[in-house]
Amino acid sequence: MSNGADEKQIQTLIDRWCAAVRDKDIEAIMAYYAPDIVAFDAIIALQFCGAEAYRKHWEFCLGMCEGAMLFETHHLVAHADGAVAFAHWLNKCGGTDDKGEVKSSWMRASAGYRKTADGWKAVHEHFSAPFDMASGKALFELQP
Repeated sequence: MSNGADEKQIQTLIDRWCAAVRDKDIEAIMAYYAPDIVAFDAIIALQFCGAEAYRKHWEFCLGMCEGAMLFETHHLVAHADGAVAFAHWLNKCGGTDDKGEVKSSWMRASAGYRKTADGWKAVHEHFSAPFDMASGKALFELQP
């Protein structure tokens, strides 16, 4: 059975996490994840297992953006049922380059959560971009 209060908590959790990403606050970013997080990010590796491995990846990603970060959720949908929850959304991600220009693209995102003594924690996360089968290239120019 869906729980509106839990779903609101998931939405608030995601909003705070996005703010932490924009602030490049690695401690606040990592507080969102369970220690046993398994993440499928769109770049670098097939998967990241555990918070320490994912932290190193986040540090790398944050270092790629010298200027302000762009990290927004759109069309967020959350479902919760007591001890577990999941959410999906479209994510606009990017940053400001050394010329002051914002470079960004849309990604697909989904996450699974477990309710813990410390509140909801992400136990699975998946970011991806659609790709063209013929060329093998990611379709970063797609718009919602």
